[in-house]
Parts: sequence; structure tokens; C-alpha cells
Amino acid sequence: MASHAGYTGIYPVAPTPFLPNGDIDTEGMKRVLDCMIDQGVDGICILANFSEQFLLSDDERKTLTKIALEHIQGRVHVIVTASHFATDIVLARAREAKQLGADIVMMMPPYHGATLKGNAEQTFEQFVRVSDAGIPIMVQDAPLSGVELPIDLLARMARDIEMVKLFKIESVQAATKIRALLAAAGDAVEGPFDGEEGITLVADLNAGATGSMTSALIPDLVKPVISQHIAGNRQDAGRIYNNVLPVINFENRQCGFRAAKTAMMEGGVINSDFCRHPVPPLHPDTRAQLLELLRPLDPVVLRWGC
Repeated sequence: MASHAGYTGIYPVAPTPFLPNGDIDTEGMKRVLDCMIDQGVDGICILANFSEQFLLSDDERKTLTKIALEHIQGRVHVIVTASHFATDIVLARAREAKQLGADIVMMMPPYHGATLKGNAEQTFEQFVRVSDAGIPIMVQDAPLSGVELPIDLLARMARDIEMVKLFKIESVQAATKIRALLAAAGDAVEGPFDGEEGITLVADLNAGATGSMTSALIPDLVKPVISQHIAGNRQDAGRIYNNVLPVINFENRQCGFRAAKTAMMEGGVINSDFCRHPVPPLHPDTRAQLLELLRPLDPVVLRWGC
């Protein structure tokens, strides 16, 4: 294993379950976390985009953070997403996450809509200030922000900002960017991860990624890809990956964050796959196709609550 690999494994994003009336299902949230832990995950990320963070109030964020950290009780690492355009709000979120017992915070660069984006220096400065919270930071480089994070900026952040230790690279041609980042910053990158549901996982592992932040759909089936690759068994990793790739592709291109909730409801983990407006439910045909792809793989999620 490369010396930069301080963080390894699979750290899926936990979905946020809602009751049919739109309220947060707090007991369902605990079951979501238990189901994920029972699948052997190395960590769990909460309040991310696949957690529908953009549909949550500030009070709901605090409630979910407290529920998650109190319920997990150190069984796995917990990443709390703290992104916001306002630096003071990000810093306050990071401090609160640390106080409640989180292990890592994840941040996107500052952006608000399509045209209000932080430049390179503003982005760097925001991460510098949040570093003062004293909790490891994962930089999320995702197309959603629309902010370009060039290699020289990411490498500078890794080398010069004390708490910036992990990078979730899910931009276009992620493998190329991961490889270039590791070449530029070396051991300063303690956790090179990919995302996007693992749609390019093997290429990203070949480039030097040591972990992945997938959805909570099938982490039990994706983790062996990472484990085998890290152990040097690339052919076995590829074979396992090819077996699950149709599901990953369908999730990535057809379902998004709704896939994990659909599977969890089908498997009795949660009672509702409700998504808050304006997010529509999955079309019945799409839902049926997802489950048709999942069932032959016999993932834990489809039998955990049955």
C-alpha cells in the first residue's frame, strides 16, 4: 500500500429517511445507520448531497448530526458535511461536528448557484479558516458546485493547510486528476477517494485512490473491490466490479440518491422512500428495473429488515 494511504475503504453516504408526511424519520435514521454498519462499511458520511442536505433546515441538520453520532458511538468513522457559501457558517458547522464527536468534515468549495462562486484564493482561505476547528477535512471536488479546482490549488491545500487530509475527486476524468494530485502533493494527501457512486472506481483505484464514497445502495458488494485492489489482486477486483457495475451504472444514470432509499424500503430498513418536493419519486418502471438488477446480487439491503 502506498504510504499516502492513511484513510482506506468505503465511506458511503447515508440517506435521510422521511415519513410520508415529510417529517424526518428519526427511528428510521438509526436503522439506516445500523444497516450500513452491518454491511462492513469503514465510515459513514451524513448530510451530503445524497443525504438530500439541500432539503434540510439548519435545525434538522443539528438533529441528524446528533442522532447519527450518538447512535453510531464510534463503531465506524463519521464524516459530517459542512459545506456552505458563508465561511463563518462552515466554520461553525465544523466546530459543532467536532464537539459532537465527528471524525472528519467534508466541504465543497464556496458556491451559490451557477454564477456566484469563490475564486481560488477565496476557496483556499475558506479551508484555511475551517482548519482552525481542528478536525480533518475532506475536500469534495464535485461537478455540482461548478467550481474549478485545479491540481495546483488542490496540491497547495494539501501541503499548506494543516487539517486538509482527504480528497473526494468526482470530477470528469477523476482518475487523471487523482493521479496528478498524488504526483503533485504526495504524502500530504492522506485519503485520496473517488465518488459518483463508484462509477469509475477501478480506474480511480488504479490511479491511486484508496477509498470510495459511494451511496448506501450496495456497499457490501463494492467494498470487496477496494479490499482486493489494495491487497494487490487487481484481476479479482475487476471481476467483482464488473459484476456490480450494471447496478452502479443504473443508479448513477437513472436514479441518483433515490436508489438507496428505494432499496432500503424494499428490504424493510425504512418504511418510506419519500423525497421532499420538488424531488419526484422514482417512476414505477425505474423502480422495478432497479430491483430487478439488485435481486440476483442478493445485497444485504434487500434482506436486512425482513
